[in-house]
Amino acid sequence: MSFPLLTATAVLPAIGAIATAAVPAARRDAAKVLALLFSLGTLALAIAVLVRFDPDGDRYQLTESHAWIAEFGVRYELGVDGIAVALVALTALLIPFILLAGWHDADPLETGSKRWRPTQGFFALILGVEAMVILSFEATDVFLFYIFFEAMLIPMYFLIGGFGDRAHAHGEQVASTQRSYAAVKFLLYNLVGGLIMLAAVIGLYVVAGNFSLQEIAQARANGSLDMATNTERWLFLGFFFAFAVKAPLWPLHTWLPNAMGEATAPVAVLITAVVDKVGTFAMLRFCLQLFPEASKWATPVILVLAVISIIYGALLAVGQRDIKRLVAYASISHFGFIIMGIFAMTSQGQSGATLYMVNHGLSTAALMLVAGFLISRRGSRLIADYGGVQKVAPVLAGTFLIGGLATLSLPGLAPFVSEFLVLVGTFTRYPAIGIVATLGIVLAALYTLVLYQRTMTGPVKPEVSAMPDLRMRELLVVGPLVVLLIVLGVYPKPVADIVNPAVKQTMSDVHKSDPKPEVEAAK
Repeated sequence: MSFPLLTATAVLPAIGAIATAAVPAARRDAAKVLALLFSLGTLALAIAVLVRFDPDGDRYQLTESHAWIAEFGVRYELGVDGIAVALVALTALLIPFILLAGWHDADPLETGSKRWRPTQGFFALILGVEAMVILSFEATDVFLFYIFFEAMLIPMYFLIGGFGDRAHAHGEQVASTQRSYAAVKFLLYNLVGGLIMLAAVIGLYVVAGNFSLQEIAQARANGSLDMATNTERWLFLGFFFAFAVKAPLWPLHTWLPNAMGEATAPVAVLITAVVDKVGTFAMLRFCLQLFPEASKWATPVILVLAVISIIYGALLAVGQRDIKRLVAYASISHFGFIIMGIFAMTSQGQSGATLYMVNHGLSTAALMLVAGFLISRRGSRLIADYGGVQKVAPVLAGTFLIGGLATLSLPGLAPFVSEFLVLVGTFTRYPAIGIVATLGIVLAALYTLVLYQRTMTGPVKPEVSAMPDLRMRELLVVGPLVVLLIVLGVYPKPVADIVNPAVKQTMSDVHKSDPKPEVEAAK
């Protein structure tokens, strides 16, 4: 029996979470180092998955299948295609940076305080989320996927509600209340989506007789499983609703600004760069593959919602006074681009959407983590409390600028390639949608440059005059992300070569081909 590499990639951070939580309370520094070592071990396993994956091989590789709940047809089935491999690698890459960035976020409060922030719990919860996210990307049994899709909500709830941002203008009591509100809102929104999906999962089992993604998709393809039109549409809506909440898609997005605003910067990155990607990934893996006709039926409405997300998120980002909420609304806009690319039903759009998931993870991590370093120095999230930072902390300002420029998809940085492909892929089939969506690019330039201008340029405010520049630990966090943004912006081929074969297979699932250029009309 071959080594279960996919299981090991998910189990190692789970073991790390248990080991970190078990470290004695007085040894919090040892807990941090232990958690970091487990995250680096997980990254090494994810690299092994990446190396062993053959883009030109079978659709699902490194597969594992074991009986689990045989009476109900539930199996422990894992497998990765090119899209899943890219997202597993992204998750494993970001977690060490998240841990390093949050190195002191769960330390005890000031001397004499009766409140203790359990450092071990903070790091253990992050590793627990990593394990569940990786299993969600690897699961090819629908019920197994559902379990971890829902289970990750619990550690995220405690990370948001129990370890919130200390930079709050109205004191600890108000901050605690707002953290609790944000955590409950996050949990309720996602639980409602998950319960609706559970009904659809049960319905799928009634129709198909099992939960195996590959078996159901194969039966759909060869005609041995013929769903009634209305049945397929209702099942699709049940799955899509849960994924749209997680994504988040307008109008199901309102939990995200609260969650990202009240969480620490590393946890905010965990939410939008890692956890939310499960929603858009699942649209590709489950919605399009299991319900191809319903996906095409719902496409016009989904594209309209995606464009609303793009414009709405960007407009609200322009008007924000809070740095972290600005990044949250910018992320809503970016997720609109991802969903638009998925449902454009073109190879360029879906390749761009998959690349966008990876590149958005890198760019948002860079921008939000640097913003977190900035906020921790000043003790405020308000844009108006800053000014002239580039004169006293030029490296911090420079990395903040690169993260911001990546967010607005500047040519030469990684998100540009993915956003360009999404727009091209959308325009070739839905030109009106593509044209309206380009307004999001203009608004992105506006909110990013205004943010930089108001915080980093101008006269140096007295409160930031003694602000230190990035320290070595912080440079270790931001430096590799900046390098990756530049490298993948100039040479995206390695990632594209991995995801493109999987995208072609997804296009085949929905029986779509790219529109042909109207060459005759040009003559």
